[in-house]
Amino acid sequence: MISQKGIVLEKLLSGHFICETTDEDSYRFLKTSAGRMEVEAHLAVLNRQLTHAAEEQVFFASYQTIGETERVKLGKQFEDVSNHLLPLIEWLLLVQESLNNDLSLSQGMNLRLNELQTVIEDTPAYAEQLNKISRYALFGSKAAELDAQLKLVFKRLVELGYLIKPNQDKQIYTVTGKIDYLFDVLKFIDETEQLSLAKKAEDAMSQSDLI
Repeated sequence: MISQKGIVLEKLLSGHFICETTDEDSYRFLKTSAGRMEVEAHLAVLNRQLTHAAEEQVFFASYQTIGETERVKLGKQFEDVSNHLLPLIEWLLLVQESLNNDLSLSQGMNLRLNELQTVIEDTPAYAEQLNKISRYALFGSKAAELDAQLKLVFKRLVELGYLIKPNQDKQIYTVTGKIDYLFDVLKFIDETEQLSLAKKAEDAMSQSDLI
């Protein structure tokens, strides 16, 4: 039977993000000094290191030393992240405004798809924004119906690890620590490159409201 350390290593080396929401046992293992040291020792052999974000609320593996091979892989990963940023930001803003919530989404928060759908259906500007978001390459929706668009977006976010669906019989989704990691990435980009991505997404939503 595979040990908890083995489970953690397998997930980290597969590119998964570990937080209390996605895997409580693995998360608690990494929060102990002994568990973390064991994992770090094994990762080091494979040129990896244990990295955390959101004040140690989410853990993932990163390269320890970056050579040409690692640089190529990281370049591809950065390109993927860059292509995902605007759709994700626009989705985050849409959810926040639809739920009339001043707080940003964070790990452990629950999203009720039916509740969100009702608000979006009753607000033409939100419906138009969802239509736009769902057609980004990240989601690739071709559906005309709002219900289908929303379900596809949530399904894709589960596949990407930003949400989980604890009960398959209920339309309730839980936010994972990868969302908090995303906010750290956005903060880093804004501070180092002054792209103001969140502001751009807000402007895009404001323009759609005027149409």
